[in-house]
Amino acid sequence: MADEKACAARVAKLRAIMEERGYDAVILRNNPDLRWLTGCERTFDDEVAHTAVITPTRQLLHTDSRYYNTFCERLGANTAWELDETITGAEQWVADRIREAHARVVAIEDTCTLDFYDALKVALSQRSVACLLPRLHGDLVKLRAVKDSEEIELMRAAQRITDEAFRHICGYIKPGVTEQQIRAELENYMLSHGADGLSFGTIIASGPNGANPHAQPGPRVVEKGDMIVMDYGCTVADYHSDMTRTVCVGEPSDEQRHVYDVVRQAHEECAAMARAGVIGKDVYDHSVKVISDAGYGDFYKHGLGHGVGVEIHEEPNFNRRNMEPIPAGAVITIEPGIYLPGKFGIRLEDFGLVTEDGYEPFTESPHELTVIPC
Repeated sequence: MADEKACAARVAKLRAIMEERGYDAVILRNNPDLRWLTGCERTFDDEVAHTAVITPTRQLLHTDSRYYNTFCERLGANTAWELDETITGAEQWVADRIREAHARVVAIEDTCTLDFYDALKVALSQRSVACLLPRLHGDLVKLRAVKDSEEIELMRAAQRITDEAFRHICGYIKPGVTEQQIRAELENYMLSHGADGLSFGTIIASGPNGANPHAQPGPRVVEKGDMIVMDYGCTVADYHSDMTRTVCVGEPSDEQRHVYDVVRQAHEECAAMARAGVIGKDVYDHSVKVISDAGYGDFYKHGLGHGVGVEIHEEPNFNRRNMEPIPAGAVITIEPGIYLPGKFGIRLEDFGLVTEDGYEPFTESPHELTVIPC
């Protein structure tokens, strides 16, 4: 059942923004936002099948028969949400709710499609309802950037499974297995040890494939001397974990160990910088400096880190574009990497909580280079 106290606090934060902006109502259709506000775990999938209208006094949620019973179970009998499975188009249902509320300024979520937006305007016109439809401009995304205690514990739980999976897979890897076999073993372990799902498509990239940061696992057979980049995670009650470790099959070469040490230095120095109030770009710039000073600046082109929550990529970010201070309560990754075409790639990623005093990783797997005996 949804944590009513936590969810009520989230709705209250949204209503505070509504009051500040002068919104009479807000329209929401983005599943991650609805998961965050309702607390209904393992209810939302890839379908855009739900619509919420929130006013200063009501929380209305439209769904269909595929999800209705699940919502009833998750929300409980005393919920503040008014659940409706009336068979009607989402735009028709929203227009009726706006008319009932006599709303004149109705903010619409940025992720709503143009098709829905245009259909809503037609439905409002058919009901002779005149209202402004401003965009929310990312207000909910910013609210979600600061995690509460329930969210933090769910991500800690997901990471515990992820760490256990790393220990398991290190005992499985050996010359002769394929990237696809490693992925299957890793994912099966997480799903059979408490995970509800996978955070994203697992990256297993061995040897020269590791030089592609988002390489997809393929039939390549692991060989002695390979570096293997493993970027993966799982979900618990819809909250994600995210971790990357790079291991070496057999003893690494001097070059491999040196590059690994540079990546580790960049990671740990950036983690030491991270705390509430630090500018996202400043932390990213430091990772670039460490890697560039070591002579590998041309081989590190992606951002340093991203927020994690009910989505695997959320606000805030450690990247060249983020000039904003990182808030206390953000959960964010730190993942520098170096990618040498035709040779190998190395990435080292933790994720954890930004506090007033620093950065608390949820990840417990070691930073030392793991050498797979063979």
